[in-house]
Amino acid sequence: MSNTHQEAIKQFLSLMGNVDEKLNDTFQNMHHGYPTETLARFLKARDWDVPKAYKMLIDCLQWRIQNEIDNILSKPIIPADLYRAVRDSQLVGLSGYSKEGLPVIAIGVGLSTYDKASVNYYVQSHIQMNEYRDRVVLPAATQKYGKHISTCLKVLDMTGLKLSALNQIKLLTTISTIDDLNYPEKTETYYIVNAPYIFSACWKAVKPLLQERTKRKIQVLQGCGRDELLKVMDYSSLPHFCRKEGSGSSRNRSNGTIDNCFSLDHSYHQQLYNYIRHQANLIESGRPIKQGSVHVEFPEPDPEDTKIAKTIESEFQRLADQNGICNSLNGLKINGD
Repeated sequence: MSNTHQEAIKQFLSLMGNVDEKLNDTFQNMHHGYPTETLARFLKARDWDVPKAYKMLIDCLQWRIQNEIDNILSKPIIPADLYRAVRDSQLVGLSGYSKEGLPVIAIGVGLSTYDKASVNYYVQSHIQMNEYRDRVVLPAATQKYGKHISTCLKVLDMTGLKLSALNQIKLLTTISTIDDLNYPEKTETYYIVNAPYIFSACWKAVKPLLQERTKRKIQVLQGCGRDELLKVMDYSSLPHFCRKEGSGSSRNRSNGTIDNCFSLDHSYHQQLYNYIRHQANLIESGRPIKQGSVHVEFPEPDPEDTKIAKTIESEFQRLADQNGICNSLNGLKINGD
């Protein structure tokens, strides 16, 4: 780390020494014994500008307090059938670890439908997976590999990406904004696999809008990306949709639900759900666990995120016009409910 960066961290630590007890408590819960590394993440996200990074972190801590994020892992989505429906329509899972010990998060972008529950449940589930990653998965990886591990790899499966994905752009922008503002610099690399033409067209339009720092993290791989991914992880950690050429589908069940890390029956989701239920039982101590989603305040999207969403929207519209199916998109409200 350069002297300039060390000086920035020193200034940032000094500012954090003056925050009130509530903010400091949630900061303790957030940094898990690594305050300097946490400050470095926020500084990176604001190009090492100390006042901007400080404001970003204070806003994040206030968001955590207002929305009781420290307690979100004690609020299970129940009944289990509803949680299964969320898992079947928000395709995310942990498929394994890279050779360096980084968790490999698989995301079925193209086949996630987000249509089995209200928006609040999907946002709640996303934040719970973030918090479980930070409080359980990363500390366990740190212990196992004998070095501090604070980031993950993400493999994004674009199989099945259709123009109807426009329906989800508002929700995806919300989730992306929550991550950008409150969980910055947690992903080392994004690998994009099984990309159809529609993705390639959008990527061409969106790439120039991305910050250099973000661009460097994104790798678009050929086909299912198996050979490239095997350079950074073992076969057993490959997401199921990368296992063999031509398998393609995120919902490929040939290996059963054991290998499908999106499934509620996969060990990762079983451990996560059991952890949340156990935490709830500790707090409720015998009382029935409350049903209903957690209502998290959605942050205002960053102007850059809004611009990217609008670019994707217009690119999808252009493709729809090209394909002569613009009629089916008429009346589709991007920012409406």
